[in-house]
Amino acid sequence: MGLLDSVKKLAKNKDAVLKNKDKIAAGVDKATDAIDKKTGGKYSDKLKKVDEAAAKLGDKAGGKPADPKP
Repeated sequence: MGLLDSVKKLAKNKDAVLKNKDKIAAGVDKATDAIDKKTGGKYSDKLKKVDEAAAKLGDKAGGKPADPKP
């Protein structure tokens, strides 16, 4: 099972999302930072949107959103 499959499976499990929303947001933030560095900031605006969406993930699952990266 690939990473994308794992994310899709996790997203379908509301309880898992609520319990791990901070970890999910932190992991996405770390990944987008690495991508931003590798691409020389070429996609910074799009990656910021991804970070914000990950921070709001808990809100969609019924919990409070995590703090997005400043």
